[in-house]
Amino acid sequence: MSLTYSHYLQVDELLTLQKPRSDGPDHDEMLFIIIHQVYELWFKQVLHELDYLQAKLRENDTPRVLHTLRRVLTIFKTLVGQIDVLETMTPLEFLSFRDRLESGSGFQSYQFRELEFTLGYKRANILNIHPEGSVARQNLERRYAAPTLWDAFLAYLHANGHDIPADLLARDVTSSIEPST
Repeated sequence: MSLTYSHYLQVDELLTLQKPRSDGPDHDEMLFIIIHQVYELWFKQVLHELDYLQAKLRENDTPRVLHTLRRVLTIFKTLVGQIDVLETMTPLEFLSFRDRLESGSGFQSYQFRELEFTLGYKRANILNIHPEGSVARQNLERRYAAPTLWDAFLAYLHANGHDIPADLLARDVTSSIEPST
């Protein structure tokens, strides 16, 4: 059998991942689930792009750096645009199923925290939110210990003859980026 669109993209599996918890189910819960699943897919892609971007900075591949930055910007615009869809749900519609989410919250998105770490906002206490040995914890620990995109950019500038203070190039990569004063 030749490869098909559905098989390659695993569409059948993808379309079974929405599992509303409300009785009925509540009409708007499906929108809520899909919006947040799409956010997680975009987070995965942005992390993939940022890893690639850091590699291209290390390789001094300026055209690919610029291309990838444009792509990341476009994805972020798309993420912001999705809020418009979510805002079509009224507070009352959200409250009709909110209790079934129990303590679940978007703040628990480990990929969002990975983005924060990659972009330079690091806090060790975030690691403790996820159980030791879990995929989430392992991914967060890896990104916590890794240089940020800012670190890669400074190294790129330095490699291209710009005067970057040594303390910035040798900073503790587990600490958050501090704003310029």
